[in-house]
Amino acid sequence: MAADFVQLLDPAGNRVDHPDFSYDGTDADIAASLRDMVLTRRFDAEATALQRKGELGLWPPSLGQEAAQVGSAKAARLTDQIVPSYREHGVAWVRGIDPLALLGAFRGSGMIDYDSRASRFHLYSWVIGAHLLTAVGMGMALQRDGLVGEDVADGAAVITYFGDGATSQGDVNEAFVFAASYGAPVVFFCQNNQWAISEPIALQSKIPLYRRAAGFGFPGVRVDGNDVLACEAVARWALDRARRGEGPTLIEAYTYRMGAHTTSDDPTKYRHNEELDAWRAKDPIERVKAYLLGSGAIDQRWLDELASESDAFAEKLRAGCVALPEPDLAEWWDRVYAETPAALLAQRDDYLAYRASFEEA
Repeated sequence: MAADFVQLLDPAGNRVDHPDFSYDGTDADIAASLRDMVLTRRFDAEATALQRKGELGLWPPSLGQEAAQVGSAKAARLTDQIVPSYREHGVAWVRGIDPLALLGAFRGSGMIDYDSRASRFHLYSWVIGAHLLTAVGMGMALQRDGLVGEDVADGAAVITYFGDGATSQGDVNEAFVFAASYGAPVVFFCQNNQWAISEPIALQSKIPLYRRAAGFGFPGVRVDGNDVLACEAVARWALDRARRGEGPTLIEAYTYRMGAHTTSDDPTKYRHNEELDAWRAKDPIERVKAYLLGSGAIDQRWLDELASESDAFAEKLRAGCVALPEPDLAEWWDRVYAETPAALLAQRDDYLAYRASFEEA
């Protein structure tokens, strides 16, 4: 395996040495990551099924990308800011976000209802690539707040997520320019899942995506995106150097979208089953199971208990989704500004009067 492709756990579940990166966690830590990946996948499967039943308007599946998300999220400190795209369900799970809060946005029952100031996990971004500029701005703010540098005991950085398709957007490249120019403490975490809806990565970039970083003047690393150990190790290294004030890093997590782009997409129209089968053999969950079973860290009883937990989790999701409250439009005026301006309050009052006129009739 080439040294510029970081892999620490191969598809058969064997530990692999790399000259520059290593995983320092225990088997118990790996088992915890396995649990997170299994529950993330179950959440994704249930959300997909809920959309098919008409309970959600749309859903972007994350099937196959669990290792990239769980591994990188575990590398982040609670002081770090996380700026997601719209598919980072595993990152949200690791960060402690209630899955039902995510479902509400896709059900149309409300905005994403959690305190991003406390979790430092920010709202999903629907405009492809635009959130990277926000992430760089947040990183520059951390610098000016004195939270970045060698002498900062409990520093902070930003990690932002996007897909291979987003790398063709101007906003992404502008974010790279500003991050490089200001040495912003930002980790750009690209989940290269091979397909931007129906467009393969070969049409978007003639070189590996991680090599683009060199043109902007900061490091780029390609990691096995189906290897949770490698994803955590590389993300931890990148976040550490960002907190020390050494600037941005681009991580290309080389993975695969085994499901559809969203539930409005039909991937059978543009990709072959042979390709999907080849990537199923690299499943991020199965390789961790193989390793842990082989090391004796877990046994079948442990897996059975996890399956039971997963079933109970799914039942809670199904019941909770349909019980989400109906949205009250009157509340949304209060969700734009910290202190709602008088003009918006007047608009709200006009709306309430208009709504009341129907109730009186």
